[in-house]
Amino acid sequence: MTIGLIFECGPQGADKQVCEYLAALLKPGTRITSATLDNKENLLRDAGKVAAQMLKDGCACVLIVWDLRPAWPDMKNKPCRHDERQALLSSLKDAGLPITAPVHLICIEQELESWLLACDQAIAAYLSTPAHPYHAKRVRAPDAVQQPKAAMVKHFKTAHNWRYEDRVHAIRVLTAAALDLKRMRRSVSFARFESELAGCVGG
Repeated sequence: MTIGLIFECGPQGADKQVCEYLAALLKPGTRITSATLDNKENLLRDAGKVAAQMLKDGCACVLIVWDLRPAWPDMKNKPCRHDERQALLSSLKDAGLPITAPVHLICIEQELESWLLACDQAIAAYLSTPAHPYHAKRVRAPDAVQQPKAAMVKHFKTAHNWRYEDRVHAIRVLTAAALDLKRMRRSVSFARFESELAGCVGG
């Protein structure tokens, strides 16, 4: 079975790296094919035709994954999950896909780092050394953290005065300790990602 993933990031983006890793872990034996559309504007406009092509090429289902919080937030025009969802539904409709098509929308609230903040043990494992163990405070509601990327930046600066770079460090943090799904499910968007993957069926 093949599952398609569509992202707003670039080819080496953190979202792609992390979601492909998680999809392979959560759905073992499944082939993953991905498309990266570089930014949210492209995603909202073109995801429909990309999803249609993935289904035509044999994907059992397609997950469209994007961050609610943009890379460069516009404080005057805050992002709206409802509006972005409607734009994606319109894109799917324009591509000729019926509402029953196996295409699922996963809006990460706020950013990919929301999922990482749920993995406090992985953050601690990555940033700890034998001489200097690092304690990452448990975040019980990661989706409620308004600036999760900034929270990761603070962890890295506090621990080693390192610069956090999502394309480099997100996947390294996630894989620094055994994945604790119970903790990750504190993020509603991760729980949805996991659920939609589980629901994908096909030959």
